[in-house]
Amino acid sequence: MAHDGTDPKGARGAILPDLLALTAAAIAPAETILTTARARVRAMVERDGRVSNALVDAQQTATHGLAWLATYVESLRQMQKWAERLSADGSFGETEQLLHQIAFGEYLWQMRGGIQMSQNEIVRLHDLGLDAQDESPLTTDAVETLCRHGNSQAARSRLAELMVEQQGTTMFGASGLDEELEMIRDQFRRYAVDKVEPHAHDWHLKDELIPMEIIGELAEMGVFGLTIPENLGGFGLSKASMVVVSEELSRGYIGVGSLATRSEIAAELILCGGTDDQKSHWLPRIASGEILPTAVFTEPNTGSDLASLRTRAVKDGDDYKITGNKTWITHAARTHVMTVLARTDPDSTDHRGLSMFLAEKTPGTDTDPFPTPGMTGGEIEVLGYRGMKEYELGFDNFHVKGENLLGGEEGKGFKQLMQTFESARIQTAARAIGVAQSALDVGLQYALDRKAFGDALIAFPRVSGKLAMMAAEIMVARQLTYFSAFEKDNDRRCDLEAGMAKLLGARVAWACADNALQIHGGNGFALEYAVSRLLCDARILNIFEGAAEIQAKVIARRLLD
Repeated sequence: MAHDGTDPKGARGAILPDLLALTAAAIAPAETILTTARARVRAMVERDGRVSNALVDAQQTATHGLAWLATYVESLRQMQKWAERLSADGSFGETEQLLHQIAFGEYLWQMRGGIQMSQNEIVRLHDLGLDAQDESPLTTDAVETLCRHGNSQAARSRLAELMVEQQGTTMFGASGLDEELEMIRDQFRRYAVDKVEPHAHDWHLKDELIPMEIIGELAEMGVFGLTIPENLGGFGLSKASMVVVSEELSRGYIGVGSLATRSEIAAELILCGGTDDQKSHWLPRIASGEILPTAVFTEPNTGSDLASLRTRAVKDGDDYKITGNKTWITHAARTHVMTVLARTDPDSTDHRGLSMFLAEKTPGTDTDPFPTPGMTGGEIEVLGYRGMKEYELGFDNFHVKGENLLGGEEGKGFKQLMQTFESARIQTAARAIGVAQSALDVGLQYALDRKAFGDALIAFPRVSGKLAMMAAEIMVARQLTYFSAFEKDNDRRCDLEAGMAKLLGARVAWACADNALQIHGGNGFALEYAVSRLLCDARILNIFEGAAEIQAKVIARRLLD
């Protein structure tokens, strides 16, 4: 087959002629629309020549819609680069062409007709201040062809046929990553299949902590020190490798895929903001899994508004005493050290009075989860994302050594935390891809096994169409996430790209889980089926590490400033 998709017989007429040239020609019109939208939205939120935060909030439909539009444009750019790379090395096969074509056809149509920010929030170009003349770039021949014929039933049906033929492969469509990263993927995919997937649903149903045996095995495999430099006890690998590992472990079970998240956050905090002594003391122990960290940031009455938190740290000689309440603290009972954000300047009311601490504690047991003096905790029962448990914590003159003030300087805590957001959101996007892929796995298998009216469910176009769209959107989210990781690995600022990957990845995970459950019908609503767990697990991805609304605002501010 020609790599430009010109073999209609092989693709049964589903692939458009000159596909790569067609999609390349659609990029510039999309970028033009985004440029116009930025100008129109900025005019809505500008006051005295500067962007007003109050107006950004007052115009949330426009500002958040701009974030989604920019995410779609960047997604198409990265899909085009992916397709061109595959074409250059001769691996842009029929499956990849269909994924590419469907993605372009769907996302361009949504740009024209309305982007789904959530189930009942559709943002349209006129919401961003564009008129008919402004929207004219999306009427070019290339865009029109892709909109009308890219995401056709024929394309979706053919892609579903290929997915059935390829069932059991690691993924549908080449990732575009290098051989080393694919070797890492294979290693962790095998581990997830052997050690995680057979037990994941039972852990979820019983609301059990992930066994320490699994944590020990992951430590031996280097999961907790993957991106920590070699001279500090880690493997010194790329953020892209972290993405692949998180993706495959989360495909097995999001709880297992998330075990390393707290280690990643703690390591990033110490690498970016710690003293040399703190780096040499903590990082080798985090990398080896000797100590498990947890992130203690959120408070009951502040949520995403971390700059307003009220937990205080008062100097006590050379040390500190922490008093206050925290909530939604993951894996808190088992851990050895907490990265705690607290207010050291009692007269401050914003981020400038916050400091970060490496607060040591004794790991708890089932009968005594919080044995360390000065702290108490209670479990928050949750729908999904189990395996580590969530807690509310109370601190009452909790003792922290003065040497454990991160960086040895007060007032730097919020800035230090901000430096971790890129990696945390990239990793969360990877977890979302893993959950989405798992939903596709179980949805496809059920569609093949289940019969209705004499045929397997996959024979029905709306079932096969769901599966095809799941595969296409997973690849879009995957390429956006890989791009953000590559930017991070090349020391380029990527908070915008990481935010986009997290924003889109979370929506894709929820859509895939929801559609996989729909394919299961009534059985999907039964606790015994794994898809019920996936729906619960997918739902949290739109909330933690920056709720979708907060994430959209952050992206919009970057675009408008």
